Amino acid sequence: MKIIDFSQQNTVINQYMAELRDKSYQRNRHLFRFNVQRVGEMMAYELSKELEFKPKTVHTPLGQLDIPLPKDDLLIATVLRAGLPFHEGFLHVFDHAANGFVSAYRMYTNREHTEVGIHTEYMAAPSCKGKTLVIVDPMLATGGSMAASYEALVKTGTPKKVHICCVIATPEGLEVLRQTLPEDATVWCAAIDPGMNANKYIVPGFGDCGDLCYGEKL
Repeated sequence: MKIIDFSQQNTVINQYMAELRDKSYQRNRHLFRFNVQRVGEMMAYELSKELEFKPKTVHTPLGQLDIPLPKDDLLIATVLRAGLPFHEGFLHVFDHAANGFVSAYRMYTNREHTEVGIHTEYMAAPSCKGKTLVIVDPMLATGGSMAASYEALVKTGTPKKVHICCVIATPEGLEVLRQTLPEDATVWCAAIDPGMNANKYIVPGFGDCGDLCYGEKL
């Protein structure tokens, strides 16, 4: 499994990440969502360099020329609800891609809220058979939601290639994916943080992404 960590590079993504983590910026939900979206756009652009291309003849008003275009059949899937602005950023770049949605969320399984399980309710997606599958979810903490989403999606068929994209990951979550994904899968991260607290939130992280985007859930 290949891992790409943009926090180890000099990139404008680091500016967006600094704002996402800043408590003062987090008071503005619109700005928070916009920065998650922008990270998605930048990451999608970098991912596009890994796709296969083929030339297509384009006719202009004055002539014609061949332009190399991506030939991959993309399926971009996300995990509700926190993944929506991140997913939107990818769609701004890959506007011809098919889309998938998985409802998967964590549920604490003990009174102390230190153990979590993953509950999956439904999936809405076309078959990923033969497609390049891109799963985008901002937070890769325990890795449970991402692994459950991947396993649900591949029930429809075997993808040609798998890319996992997240804003923040943990070593624990990456290890879960290493045991779940195909060996040639690629994981894209804007940052990899040291770990999680007792309640399985990423530290230093930036808090609950879904709540920061849309308000606290019941």
